[in-house]
Amino acid sequence: MRRLFYKGKLADTIEITGADAHHLMHVMRARPGQQILVVDDENQVGRMEMTAFREDAVTLALKEHLDADTESPIELVLAQCLLKSDKMDWVVQKAVELGAVGVIPVRSRNCVVRYDAKKAAARCVRWQKIADEAAKQCGRTALLQVSPVVGLSDFLAAEHKAGDALIFFYENENEQTLKRCLGSVTAKRIVLLVGPEGGFSLDEAQEVEQAGGRSVTLGPRILRAETAALAAVTAVQYDLGDLS
Repeated sequence: MRRLFYKGKLADTIEITGADAHHLMHVMRARPGQQILVVDDENQVGRMEMTAFREDAVTLALKEHLDADTESPIELVLAQCLLKSDKMDWVVQKAVELGAVGVIPVRSRNCVVRYDAKKAAARCVRWQKIADEAAKQCGRTALLQVSPVVGLSDFLAAEHKAGDALIFFYENENEQTLKRCLGSVTAKRIVLLVGPEGGFSLDEAQEVEQAGGRSVTLGPRILRAETAALAAVTAVQYDLGDLS
């Protein structure tokens, strides 16, 4: 059953407008009596029936509330350094499916792609659309938030908040494993920092460590950046989240 996210609180009757209404009417060609799942801003899920259609809105009637919370017990954020081609699209989609609550695109020294402000903003709009669609498809009860592109230094100064557990994956780390690091994590919010195709420079690794980041290894093999992101999120969800 199709899932929609509603900006508001579920009620006996609500209206869906904008792109979702257009999709229901003109892509799905929905008719009165058909039902969908609706998730509101408070993560409540309702089974709702389409009862009326206007040019720019669909009216829904609540049939029943559902106990269907699918969110992880940990607040997991992926800070991913920019990747080339469509790899960033893939990473965002999989982060949603694996239960992350946010993706922060980070600009670091060895990033192959270089966006100006206009292109960066357009990319973030695209990534948010990918995230929203993935949330509908995989049954999330909350949307993942894609943040604006930020430089590494600014990320460490502003995006990485006091009290977070900041873990970064560094190919020159040979001793500290992710499992051992997670054994000492008590923070509610965990931020995973994954480098670009070229990895982190020595200066950048030192800068992250000085900001409180803990470097870990993902094993003896060198992983592609997109593989490292997927492996990192999966491992953390298995150890501390809802995949265990």
